[in-house]
Amino acid sequence: MQNIGIVNEVNGLEIHGITNADVVYWNLPTPALYEEAIRRREATLAHLGALLVRTGDHMGRSPNDRFIVREESTEKDIWWGKTNSPFEESQFKNLYRRVRAYLQHKELFVFDGYVGADPRYQRKVRVINELASQNLFARNMFIREMDPEVLRTFEPDFTVIDVPSFHANREEDGTRSQAFILLNFAEQMVLIGGTAYSGEMKKSIFSAMNYLLPKAGVMSMHCSANYGENKDDVALFFGLSGTGKTTLSAAAGRTLIGDDEHGWSDNGVFNLEGGCYAKVIRLDPKGEPEIYETTRRFGTILENVAYDRITRRVNLDDDSLTENTRASYPITHIESADPSGVAGHPKNIVFLTADAFGVLPPISKLTREQAMYHFLSGYTAKVAGTERGVTEPSPVFSACFGAPFMPLHPGVYAKLLGEKIDEQDASVWLVNTGWTGGPYGVGNRMKLAQTRRMIDAALKGELDDVATVTDPFFGLAIPVKIDSVPDKVLQPRQTWTDPAAYDAQALKLAQMFVKNFEQFASGVTPEIAAAGPKVGMELA
Repeated sequence: MQNIGIVNEVNGLEIHGITNADVVYWNLPTPALYEEAIRRREATLAHLGALLVRTGDHMGRSPNDRFIVREESTEKDIWWGKTNSPFEESQFKNLYRRVRAYLQHKELFVFDGYVGADPRYQRKVRVINELASQNLFARNMFIREMDPEVLRTFEPDFTVIDVPSFHANREEDGTRSQAFILLNFAEQMVLIGGTAYSGEMKKSIFSAMNYLLPKAGVMSMHCSANYGENKDDVALFFGLSGTGKTTLSAAAGRTLIGDDEHGWSDNGVFNLEGGCYAKVIRLDPKGEPEIYETTRRFGTILENVAYDRITRRVNLDDDSLTENTRASYPITHIESADPSGVAGHPKNIVFLTADAFGVLPPISKLTREQAMYHFLSGYTAKVAGTERGVTEPSPVFSACFGAPFMPLHPGVYAKLLGEKIDEQDASVWLVNTGWTGGPYGVGNRMKLAQTRRMIDAALKGELDDVATVTDPFFGLAIPVKIDSVPDKVLQPRQTWTDPAAYDAQALKLAQMFVKNFEQFASGVTPEIAAAGPKVGMELA
């Protein structure tokens, strides 16, 4: 076995049971990974320097192929169900044995780094790939260790082994398809195969942190974060993919902490990652200039983005491959980002939802009880391409705005969030970045400029003394006026040409909220249970 790069001779691949590999490339710099990816025809060099990658059949996450290994140390803690499906230890051992055998005589790439910018809660992560382009993804997304001497003796806390070309046998391996994403807490390992979608790596480690951090009293969050004039003016933006977490956190006059995954400890907020993973379909260079510029820089990976094969110029408006086109880049590509990844406590918390029904107001302020209700509900619309099989937006309730990545019961995260809100007296807002004037296919998507203005007003305190009206269906406090935003836009019913059609859609969504919350009603206070829509199911 030949080793190249900054080689770890103390904790090599043998600690993972991987032997007889051909060549192992350790912690290669970005230019070297570019060369290897292009030489192996995994990727193409784009005009201005980004790396173009195709992820094959899997152009989004495969939630039905994700499992948590059922084992004694964590079995009683996991919230088992459709989201956290169990995988037997014996099946994991057998599949891992076959993967190790497959890796013999293969060339492999190793990245050693960290998850968690706060050293008090940081974990060491090792990523082992058969693809150079995926190893570059890991280098972009996790926090790098720059000291060669530390890398030579690095001992990982968690290991990701990603082998896209290895396909499972459903009958023999107990998987649902040829693809698999297996999270094993006892072995401190993630095993991935049958899919080349790199996002599975980052989300698997995020899932691991969502198990570990709450046990240390830290709120783990699927959110972006930024701060204003100082690090004590923090804002959090919760939401699933496609709701605007990345876009809205990259705001003029504010400093980016991170775009997707954070922890909130007694000391404040900290980024879990070292990079960003932004959706770039129809990216607007005027509305999102900083993110747009990353698509034209060396070090950025563009996944499934269309391009001219002669000029190598990309076309961000082309969705012929997927709606879920992505850019992976180190956070230092964003000039307004704080590379330290740490800041103070949030003053404002924003829940983002892309309402496909077109009935939720563009912004409303929540009471503490409403905040808990909507955090547990986690309503949005799945956006086309984010997951396999989703071809158009569809309503979904995802607890904590990130149920696919939450191994513990949602009540654990809700309790932590409620305590943090109380301690810091944070304001909570619900913002609809979805449709208005009608449902998806009829109405229009909220204008980004208007959404930015509304959020900016909230964060600057402009809405603290503004009069509000109460939405009759959802009980939400809607500001009656915001500078530079048409009054009509603030009241969703007024944007519909047929008010009766609005009422029908609002009633339908309200009933869906009530039905979904039945699973949580017995575990919350009566005040939280009563903080949802005021329409009872009996009115159906």
